[in-house]
Amino acid sequence: MSDHRLPPLNALRAFASAARYLSFTKAADELAVTQAAISYQVRQLEEHIGRELFRRLTRRLELTPAGLELQAAVDDAFDRIRSTVARLTEATENKVLAVTCMFTFATQWLVPRLGHFQLLRPDLAVRLDSSVRVGDLETEFDIAIRAGSGRWPGVRAEWLMDFTLTPAVSPQMLERAGGVREPADLLRLPLLDCQHPEDILWWRQWFALAGVKVDKLPGGPQFDVHGVTAQAAAMGQGVALVCPALFGADIAAGRLVLPFPDIMYRTDRFYWLACSERRADEPKIRAFRDWIFSEINACAGQCGLPLGPLPLARAPQAG
Repeated sequence: MSDHRLPPLNALRAFASAARYLSFTKAADELAVTQAAISYQVRQLEEHIGRELFRRLTRRLELTPAGLELQAAVDDAFDRIRSTVARLTEATENKVLAVTCMFTFATQWLVPRLGHFQLLRPDLAVRLDSSVRVGDLETEFDIAIRAGSGRWPGVRAEWLMDFTLTPAVSPQMLERAGGVREPADLLRLPLLDCQHPEDILWWRQWFALAGVKVDKLPGGPQFDVHGVTAQAAAMGQGVALVCPALFGADIAAGRLVLPFPDIMYRTDRFYWLACSERRADEPKIRAFRDWIFSEINACAGQCGLPLGPLPLARAPQAG
């Protein structure tokens, strides 16, 4: 009769470390035991399973097929244990809602509204990471706000807003230029962010949508963050393609002017609210989701934005 009891935890820890490093010596250093102890624990595990887990070659180890299979299972089990312990530990301390968000969305849209959420939920302390790095939605972050397709394995993604673009310029630059009456007049001004291939495409698509044939774009400074580009435009350094939903305050205050607000180029990017599919129904995640969608709806009403994703606006084809 086969023994289906779980092997000792120490044997599994020794195996996991040895499998990771393919070295009993390095595993011993990691676990602060002797090499002989690691070797003994692995041998005990092999006897328990009845299969060899390592090929012991000259000065190196190789995992057998059984070893590879067990490594995947053990690593997954330990990851789940770590994740669960972390969440249970957090639950006994001050509740924290960890949000990772792209820099421009964070500074221009989320942060100005975040105080309202804190008033509604003073029991939740929001920790905001404003970067483009991809964080772990199982253990590191509760919620992510990202741009993209919205199709990510193991992630529940819900549409927040379209990434629509239209030119924006400072009143001072408009005055220096003697005004802008037609879309083609923008070609007399420096265009910001028209060196990167994607930015060039977006500018050309907007001009095509406006019915303007462009041979060469008048280049201006190039920036790597959407918010910095908009700030440069507000300071009179050129014309920026901006997403109006993110810069409503600057537009309302007159720092940015939209010369052609009815000509909006809808890119194939969208902003998404994302969380782990497995954790989507956690109370603090649901609370933030409900709040941000109420804010999105209010913003849509104020800015005349759609309450759902619209078909992509395509520029007319040549020929």
